[in-house]
Amino acid sequence: MKRLRFLLCAAVLMVAPTGPLRAVQPDEVLPDPVQEARARTLSKELRCMVCQNQSIDDSDAPLAKDLRILVRERIKAGDSNDQVLDYLVSRYGEFVLMRPTWHGTNWILWLAPFLVLVVGGGGLVFAYRRRRTPAPYAPLSAEEETRLRELLDAEPAADHKGGNVTNV
Repeated sequence: MKRLRFLLCAAVLMVAPTGPLRAVQPDEVLPDPVQEARARTLSKELRCMVCQNQSIDDSDAPLAKDLRILVRERIKAGDSNDQVLDYLVSRYGEFVLMRPTWHGTNWILWLAPFLVLVVGGGGLVFAYRRRRTPAPYAPLSAEEETRLRELLDAEPAADHKGGNVTNV
């Protein structure tokens, strides 16, 4: 029982500090909860240009903070979600989006995994069908059979324990 209590306390202590360590600072929060929810949703869809694998909502980088403030300013100005995203894409390119769109050559990004599977699967099928069955062994001639019997029936030429084995 004490061990369970200890493990529970340890788990709570490990998780407890993560709440205050969020990237969005108190001075960035909008007073209107609806606008703040929109800003948080948009911030999760935008890539931090410094971290590149985090959204600006999760990143502590100064550029991410500037982008979060910019998103909130655009929302305060009355822009829709699409207008905010379009504005940021026009300034930073489509790389700023966490999920690429189907426009332009981005469709290659979406289809490439499936194409690799199809081409790889086709290659495996092709290789399997081209694979030749091994030719059966030719039967032994009469000379070879007698020589094989002689070798198998022969006594060892030397003691195997000593390691001296002679070829027959």
